[in-house]
Amino acid sequence: MTELIELGEVRIQVTRKAVKNVHLSVHPPDGEVTLVAPTSTRLDVARAYAITKLGWIRDQQAKLQQQTREEPRQYITRESLYLWGQRYLLEVEEKDTKPGVTWNHTRILLTVRPGSDHAKRAEVIHNWHKQLLHKAVQPLIQKWEQRLGVKVAGYYLQKMKTKWGSCNHRAGNIRLNTELVKKPKELLDYIVLHEVAHLVEPTHSERFTAILDEHYPSWRTARDELNALPLETINPSEAANRDQGGQNEGFIRRR
Repeated sequence: MTELIELGEVRIQVTRKAVKNVHLSVHPPDGEVTLVAPTSTRLDVARAYAITKLGWIRDQQAKLQQQTREEPRQYITRESLYLWGQRYLLEVEEKDTKPGVTWNHTRILLTVRPGSDHAKRAEVIHNWHKQLLHKAVQPLIQKWEQRLGVKVAGYYLQKMKTKWGSCNHRAGNIRLNTELVKKPKELLDYIVLHEVAHLVEPTHSERFTAILDEHYPSWRTARDELNALPLETINPSEAANRDQGGQNEGFIRRR
């Protein structure tokens, strides 16, 4: 069960789990604050802890507010799109054929049927993003499975509002944000390691940090670079589809 702590304008979602330590996080892009505490922690104790971290919380939220934002995409010709950290010009072609996307070193070509609206164009691009991520993610999962000695049961690719990824260590599943397809591939490698490592250590403990230090010594730099990159500004027509737990996204089972 999740409870709410309000400290002035700061709202903190509190969840109790079978963890040893308290974990306080400020999540991009909107500065949402979560606090995960051991199961026996009283709410007033969690509140007292959060008060001691209030200055840090506000600093992190201020950094996110100042971060560069992408303009909402309209999916029209001459618009800029990003793929694996590189900028491309979008060209839209209306043809009475199956919608799809192709790309080369300078442009992305979106083919849609005549009269296709913004929602349909966004859907075609999103499906293309998932296809690219599937190809990139699978070898990375295999690499980190072998190095960490774990097995990923399956994974989801979906738009996520506050996280780059997540892990359900009990089910052995990971979840990755499709926005990662816009970022440099080495940052995707870091996120995949981060989530697969949670199958070894579910919490952000010293043991978890040691795993990252051993296998990806520059992970702090990768984390900071990822969080410093432009964030997506959500188009109102897409907002209703965000953070829906993946019920509309395909689950890829690993064998």
